[in-house]
Amino acid sequence: MLVLPAIDLLDNEAVRLLQGDYSKKTVYSSEPEKMIKVFEEQGATLIHIVDLNAAKTGKSENEKAIRKIKDNCSVELELGGGIRSLENMKFYDGLGVSRFILGTVAVEDPSVVEQGLKTYGPNRIVIGVDAKDGYVRTKGWETNSGIKYTDFLKTMYVMGIRHVIFTDISKDGMMAGPNTAVYLELLAEFPDLQLVASGGVSSIGDLVNLYDASKGKLFGAITGKAIYEGKLDLKESIRILSKKRNEN
Repeated sequence: MLVLPAIDLLDNEAVRLLQGDYSKKTVYSSEPEKMIKVFEEQGATLIHIVDLNAAKTGKSENEKAIRKIKDNCSVELELGGGIRSLENMKFYDGLGVSRFILGTVAVEDPSVVEQGLKTYGPNRIVIGVDAKDGYVRTKGWETNSGIKYTDFLKTMYVMGIRHVIFTDISKDGMMAGPNTAVYLELLAEFPDLQLVASGGVSSIGDLVNLYDASKGKLFGAITGKAIYEGKLDLKESIRILSKKRNEN
């Protein structure tokens, strides 16, 4: 199980929103590329980036930050937020992004998912499922799609998707622990899904609990605020999970 440090970009700064509310933001750095370098030095091999401007409006304002990030690190980057066409994917591919996270477009125009799978293959296309009260949210979490996340995942799975990031919005940024039950439910229904947990991971204990509960079957877990606020030691968490993998 990988630990994926997260950086949310808004106006070329690294920020965090409280439960997706753009009016409740905390700015952590005006130089996100320096944060990425630290994550790499601490052992991260895949870093999760969200373009919050593009997630809300469909238009990126963070190209400068993304270019700087890629120029300053050698680890793989996955990026989501506002990727709503094959042209968007091609643009980010040109910037060196390894994995493209499709959220809103996967709900509103699944043909774009098919195009992505055909062009880049299943290991580079990731579906971001942002859920609240059992339903998928879109457009930067602001819109209720009216589609149950279980139904949506079945559609994506049949299409050929195998990489999914599932975010429980009610847990995100609350530092109260992840919704472990939902991940076990999804792994039971889709046993070969490469599932990443997102939302609520606030300590090494949370990561260990996710690993143990899923018997190591989770592909990874995303954490951001806990790292920034000193509640989770990234280097130590990677070491502990690596040790648990080797023991098994």
